[in-house]
Amino acid sequence: MLSEIRQIAIKTIEHEADSIKKMASCIDENFTQTVELIYRSRGRVVVSGVGKSAIIAQKIVATFNSTGTPAIFMHAADAIHGDLGIVQPLDVVLCLSKSGNTAEIKAIVPLIRLRKNPLVAIVSDEGSYLAQQADYTLRASVSEEACPYNLAPTSSTTAQLVMGDALAICLMNRRGWTAQDFARMHPGGTLGKRLCLRVADVVDTTRKPQVAPDDTIRKTIITISENRLGATAVVDGTGAVVGIITDGDVRRMIEKSSCFDDLAAQDIMARYPKTIDSDTLASVAIEKMEANEISQLIVMEQGRYTGMVHLHDMLREGII
Repeated sequence: MLSEIRQIAIKTIEHEADSIKKMASCIDENFTQTVELIYRSRGRVVVSGVGKSAIIAQKIVATFNSTGTPAIFMHAADAIHGDLGIVQPLDVVLCLSKSGNTAEIKAIVPLIRLRKNPLVAIVSDEGSYLAQQADYTLRASVSEEACPYNLAPTSSTTAQLVMGDALAICLMNRRGWTAQDFARMHPGGTLGKRLCLRVADVVDTTRKPQVAPDDTIRKTIITISENRLGATAVVDGTGAVVGIITDGDVRRMIEKSSCFDDLAAQDIMARYPKTIDSDTLASVAIEKMEANEISQLIVMEQGRYTGMVHLHDMLREGII
């Protein structure tokens, strides 16, 4: 039984993958003109459908909005009961339907045409009512569904989704959309934080461990322990950072010597510590820590020591 289930799953995936591969031939002049139409539009893209196509339409709307193309969903069934008011004069309407002949689609298309909004169809049947009425028709054609009875929308809805993704990515490219633009639309996600948060946004400036070069080892250990950053900066009388002492340095000192009463911070510090500017992206700080196999960086602002950022700060913010 388990073997049979596995075979059915693989067959379904292969069937849908094969259907998607064949869609490359569907990218024609209608597609490029649709991209230009939406790009030059001063309104939104109103995406509509019914049944499973409505669910795909909602995902396409989400993708458009997160990649720089303002969009809104309108259920085709609700449109004929008042929701057609969603469509504004400058909007482009994008309708999804496998058959292109459903009753709800046939009901709203004349109303959209009456409003003179540009109408784009994503449809499987080019001879359908929707395809014939649309200004531009994008073919999301599949020979058959992955469903063994060729009934449940499977390959056809995947094709619609892929066509929507192709539109969104082409529009991203047309707009010159960057990763930073994408991050501004996703400030709460990990990607947004990696592309937006600076070291200054992450570092706790109330914890700024530091000792003088001639401070005792006892004071050094207490400073490291109190601030719980695993290290302390060594700062001279002019305010310049001349070194860093980590808890690893302390352990190595203990291993080498049983008596360290005569030692000072400058005797065990590592010179030329790794630093980072407070205005640098937090993601860059992570990369620098990883490259140097360290857990903390000394944070500088206009040449002045302002604190220490630890790998745990990045974890707490959800950047990694």
